[in-house]
Amino acid sequence: MPFQAVPMTFDYATTILNWIYSSPYDFYNMETSEEAYAELLDASYQAVIDQAQLVGFFCTGRSAQVPPGCPLGLYPDDYLDIGLGRQPELTGQGTGFAFCSFVLETVNAKSSLPLRLTVASFNERAIHLYEQLGFRRQATFSTTHATFLIMTQSHT
Repeated sequence: MPFQAVPMTFDYATTILNWIYSSPYDFYNMETSEEAYAELLDASYQAVIDQAQLVGFFCTGRSAQVPPGCPLGLYPDDYLDIGLGRQPELTGQGTGFAFCSFVLETVNAKSSLPLRLTVASFNERAIHLYEQLGFRRQATFSTTHATFLIMTQSHT
């Protein structure tokens, strides 16, 4: 798959905000709001396209952190946080490894820091994929909505 990372646009953001995931992944559904647009368009997000079609996105830095983990000291600055999402129709089809590998290569080309990500602990499918990509479980924390797992990866 010839993926490309491109700047997030208003149209891409609109598409992403309207993605609908089925249960239990509906946890990742987003509300369309000014705040949601502001976050997606704040330059920390990139759209991922494949043959001119939007297939996912990723973000880096504070946008990739789950805010309740910050006061717990779970996000020291010695890692670069990444977050990512896939078009709902493309999830669970065995293409996640190629997509995530592309995202990791793109991020690693711009940063020398090791990577860290946060994933909802119920998302065993994603956790398994991240472990295949060399991420290791580091910490967990809970909010009123979910329990989260922080995973880290050293540069390969």
